[in-house]
Formats: sequence, C-alpha cells, structure tokens
Amino acid sequence: MSADRDTYRVGGSLAETPRATGFAIVTLTYVVAGLAAAALVAALRAGHPLLLTLYGDILATLVVFAASVAVANASVYDPYWSVAPPVIVIAWVVWQTGGDLADVTVRQVAVLLLVLAWSIRLTANWARSWPGLRHEDWRYVRLREQRPARVPWWLINLTGIQLMPTLVVFAGLLAVWPAVTVTGRSFGLLDVAAVAVTAGAVTVETVADRQLRRFAADPGNRGRIIDSGLWRYSRHPNYFGEVLLWWGLWLFGVAAAPGWWWTIVGPITMVLLFVFVSVPMMERRSEARRPGYAQHRQRVPALFPRPPRAG
Repeated sequence: MSADRDTYRVGGSLAETPRATGFAIVTLTYVVAGLAAAALVAALRAGHPLLLTLYGDILATLVVFAASVAVANASVYDPYWSVAPPVIVIAWVVWQTGGDLADVTVRQVAVLLLVLAWSIRLTANWARSWPGLRHEDWRYVRLREQRPARVPWWLINLTGIQLMPTLVVFAGLLAVWPAVTVTGRSFGLLDVAAVAVTAGAVTVETVADRQLRRFAADPGNRGRIIDSGLWRYSRHPNYFGEVLLWWGLWLFGVAAAPGWWWTIVGPITMVLLFVFVSVPMMERRSEARRPGYAQHRQRVPALFPRPPRAG
C-alpha cells in the first residue's frame, strides 16, 4: 500500500458543490432509500422476513443507484456496505422481540453491539476521507474507462458496483438471521469465540486504518510503501480484518442454530470477493505505480498474515 492518495474528479453538474452539500445529498439519499425499503416490507407483509429484507435491500440499492446516476457519481453507493447491515440487524431483532427490550438475549446484544461498532468505525472512516461529490473511487473510474464500448456505464454501475456488493453483504448476513432470531440455545463457548473473532476483526481494521493514515500523513513517506505495524505481516490487513468479521458473525449463527451451518456461503463469498477481486485490483494499481512493489509482494503475504520473508 502506498502513502500517495489520488483524487478523481467527476464532471456531473453537482461535482463542484461544497463537501457539506455533498454529505447532505448522500444523507437524504439514504434516508429515502431506508423509507422506501421499510414501505415495501410493510406493504408486502406476507412472506419470510429474510425474503422481505432482501426485497427491501434491493429496493434501497436501486434508490441509491438512481441518486448516483442523478449526480453522475457511482461513489454515492460507497457507504452502503457499512450502513445497511446494522439497520437490517436491528430490524430483525425488533421483529423477533416484538420491540420488547426485556426479551433481548445476550447473544442478540453481543451481535448488535459488534455490528454497530464495525459499522460506525467503517462509516466514519469513509466520511473522514470523502472529499465530496467531486470525488469518485478510482476503481469505478477504471471500470468506466475500460468497459467495452457496447456496454453502457449505467449497467456496470447498477450490477457490478451496487447490486453485486449488496447481494454479497446480504449473503454474509444470512448467518446473523439465526444468531438474532433463534433463542433456544444459551450463550456458550462458541459465542465467546464468536465475540473474540468479531471484536478482533474490528480491532484489526481499526489499527490498520490508523497506521495507514499516520503513514500517509507524513510527507516524508510520499511514494513509499507501508511495511510497518500490521502492514509488515499483510499487504492488506484492513481487508483481512473485514474477512475475519464475517467469519465471526457466522460463528454466532452456528452457536444459535447449528443447522444453519450452510450460511458459511456468506464468509466464503467474502473471501472470494477479496482474494479474486479487491486484492488483485489494488495489486495491479500498486505494481503499475510503485517500482518496488513486486519485491514487496515477494516478502509480505497479500491477505492472511504471517511473518515476512527475508529479502
């Protein structure tokens, strides 16, 4: 990971609005998306809550997509990854308890607090670094530039940038459903392990992001590759923490209802996403911009931490 930061400017009519105005637009978008999802679920009523949640999740994504088209900036979707999960988990807990806090279990509280901690940290990290509507994630810029001429940008934006991550996150949340709605099994050792893994994941992400911010803030590190702290043992420790989080949530689901072991498809999907999509994109970019990155790759593992090789 380099200490350099790129800013990609977009040309929409709102691109030069103040940062505060951009935040207001994004906030309004997410409020409307949430209200639309809630209205859809209330209107449908019948059906399994998991399916109703999925329908609402997709509708909310479509609202965010529409806003991203209106402001010509796909990065309007960026906070969705961390904003949607706590809303969904809270809705499931309310559904199971009927809104009676006296019926909340220790496992429900643990899951909810950990998901909130992860969400607040990740959303705050996005808000801290987001320059405003003039900025669009470099990966989206690259996708737009490299797409086949016959494929419209709006289709890539809708399917690849927005719907696909929404469905991946929903797959990860499948294990949370039994964790917060099946209450027949008491809080046990597997729950303790789940707390340790999930809290450890949030800690890893927090520490990795803080180390990277401090490294990037030092002008003397411009153009250098961070290889200290957690970054000494993994080229992407923040990604490792994210993957670990979904495994921790899966452990909660298995602790509550072992028959839901098949929800392992969620954390496996997360591993595949980061190993075959997120990490390779970052690697190709870093190698193209950093002459010493090839040697760095030989010494430090991509995702799962281990001591660096000598060299």
